[in-house]
Amino acid sequence: MRTTRNFSVTNTRNFKEQLLNWSKQFSEVVWLDSNEYELNTGEYEAVLAVEAFTAIKTDFHSAFDKLKEYQETTSDWIFGYLSYDLKNDVENLKSKNFDGLHFPDLYFFQPQKLIFIKNDQIEFHYLRMVDDEIDLDFEEIQKANISISDARESIKVTPRISKEEYRQKIKLMLQHIHRGDIYEANFCQEFYAENVNIDPFDIYRSLNEISTPPFAAFLKLENYNLISASPERYLKKKGNDLITQPIKGTARRAPEVEEDLRIAMELANDPKENSENVMIVDLVRNDLSRIARKGSVKVEELCKVYTFRQVHQLISSVTAKLAEGIPPVEALRNSFPMGSMTGAPKISAMKIIEELEESKRGLYSGAVGYFSPDGDFDFNVVIRSILYNSKNKYLSFSVGGAITSKSDSQLEYEECLLKARAMLEVLSNI
Repeated sequence: MRTTRNFSVTNTRNFKEQLLNWSKQFSEVVWLDSNEYELNTGEYEAVLAVEAFTAIKTDFHSAFDKLKEYQETTSDWIFGYLSYDLKNDVENLKSKNFDGLHFPDLYFFQPQKLIFIKNDQIEFHYLRMVDDEIDLDFEEIQKANISISDARESIKVTPRISKEEYRQKIKLMLQHIHRGDIYEANFCQEFYAENVNIDPFDIYRSLNEISTPPFAAFLKLENYNLISASPERYLKKKGNDLITQPIKGTARRAPEVEEDLRIAMELANDPKENSENVMIVDLVRNDLSRIARKGSVKVEELCKVYTFRQVHQLISSVTAKLAEGIPPVEALRNSFPMGSMTGAPKISAMKIIEELEESKRGLYSGAVGYFSPDGDFDFNVVIRSILYNSKNKYLSFSVGGAITSKSDSQLEYEECLLKARAMLEVLSNI
């Protein structure tokens, strides 16, 4: 079904930039980049998928059933996203909050052209209808000029809720916790700008340079754009092996080495941050147990500190063996949305989140990734990400954190601003 050709390059980083520049001509683009980070146990360093041959775009109604049919019928590489609001397909839930972005709830496409990067090897996987373009495309990519604008206009974003409103909502969340409705919930707030014109590719390059995360993603499907510097994996399937790597626990970086190490150590030993992480690990273990072979769910790492350019994070790794006869899409349906972006108990937390948040999450806290022809998949968690609708010129990003009984509203607000720092820096063009 696909023709494969291999090439060698001497400068992979330069080729990545040329590849991104070349991809601008297409209406459908998904770019996934591990930034050579060890946390990403992917098969490739980066992958570019462009130019849809077939596609599926839908709201949440029966979305997972439609995706299952599309994935099984196509039996090919497909790339796309799952929005947070697919929760309404999984459970009897609703999304009634303000939505300025108007993204479809689910969007996947089968690319005509697929390019993988690993070390200095470039693999072209083209549908046969376009495989006569491989050599020409490789030459064009190598000739592509790398143009990065230095004259980008500063974009001012506005918080959807004020600091005082945020603190009042945290108090309401704590009332739910103290009453026993939930143990933990992820509460998020939106920052937005209206009537703005941006070059999403340019913004992505700048954000990725600042953050260099292991699950970076750029997505353009028609007028829907995602610029993601995600450090978090949602779920990966390789054969019958599953792995999920939830993040809970964040601390700032410091320029001095000794202070930076001290902050990382304090994060590792912080009772509140550890309890947040452990609660979510229990939740994802429960999610995976519904689709896993009996006794196969294991916690490989618990509350390990990983360091990124902007922040230190507590990350856990949970693995499982997929039970016999469970289709790939069912593994996603039974664990979606991811525990790190919801809370515990999961359904109660999602209801309270909907009640207290002011914006529809949409693709934020959803997932971007791919399915391979044999049903393997890998998806990130859409956090530390900018969303942009180039048709109505609406730009948005959201940040949040886990609220537990020990949460302090002032500290939680400061953590939100810490997570927003890179996006604010890129948009203000500092």
